[in-house]
Amino acid sequence: MKWAMVWTIVGSTVLADLLQSFEMKRHVVPAEDLRPGRWARTTQEMLRRGPLAVAVFFMAISFFAFMKLLSLADLSFAVPVTAASVALETLLAKLVLREKVSALRWAGALAVACGVALLAM
Repeated sequence: MKWAMVWTIVGSTVLADLLQSFEMKRHVVPAEDLRPGRWARTTQEMLRRGPLAVAVFFMAISFFAFMKLLSLADLSFAVPVTAASVALETLLAKLVLREKVSALRWAGALAVACGVALLAM
C-alpha cells in the first residue's frame, strides 16, 4: 500500500506539472491579471482551459495520496521518495515538451533518482 501511494503521488504530480507547463506555454497570463483584484476572474478563465483544469485535478489526487502516505510511512521516507517525480519530469520535459535539458540538469535528475533508489532499499 505504501508504494502504491508513492507511485500515485509521483504519477499524478508528473501529469499535473506537464499539463500546467503545456498550457501556460500556450497561453501566457499577463502580469496585470495577477493583481489581487483580478484573481477571481483570472482563476475562472484558467479553469476553463481543459489541460489546466485537469492539472488541478491531478494536484488534488497527489495531495490526498500524500496525506494517506503520511499515515502509512514516516515523513523522512515520504518526502524524499516522492522526489522521484523530479527525475521523471526531467525526462518527460525533454521527450514530451521538447525542452532543452542541460547536462547539469541531467546530472541533478540522476542524483535524485539515485537517492530515491537508496531509500527503496
